[in-house]
Amino acid sequence: MTADEPPAPGDPTTPDSQPEPELRGIDLARRALEEARAAAKAKGKSVGQGRSSPQRSTAPRLTARRRTRWSGSGPDERDPQALGALTSSVAQRRGWAPKVSAGVVLGRWPHVVGEDIASHAEPTALRDGVLHVSAKSTAWATQLRMMQAQILAKIARAVGDGVVTSLRITGPTAPSWYKGERHIKGRGPRDTYG
Repeated sequence: MTADEPPAPGDPTTPDSQPEPELRGIDLARRALEEARAAAKAKGKSVGQGRSSPQRSTAPRLTARRRTRWSGSGPDERDPQALGALTSSVAQRRGWAPKVSAGVVLGRWPHVVGEDIASHAEPTALRDGVLHVSAKSTAWATQLRMMQAQILAKIARAVGDGVVTSLRITGPTAPSWYKGERHIKGRGPRDTYG
């Protein structure tokens, strides 16, 4: 066979005789990497492991930037941050911290004061550092008034000092006997309770 003759079909020396198997997965990635390295070498770039960098000259560079610090195995500001830390820093910068703290006291009341107290009392409002708490019974209102210092300490541990300065604890409200526009002053008749 001469160089001008076409190869005979089925000739084992021809490149089409064995079809190349289809590459998949890691073999396809290796092939692409080899082709990229060959293209980089053809352009005169240095090829190696890690980041590729242009050929360095031996002349000193005037505008050389030096990296002052390397990220290690410890936490870094460039690492992904927890959402809670990000939201608290945004709240601090924007001046929302007092309202967020008030929301924590009102919204997470069982976690702040404990399940036992939260099952018998609930916060109703927080105005000017005074937390209004409504107890389910007069006995619990009296008990909470005696525990006021401990409750304020728990709140300060959860949200910080100065958010809640005092408590105003009230018992359940009594039913009103004043119905409608017209009523008579005084106690009224009490003999109907038998």
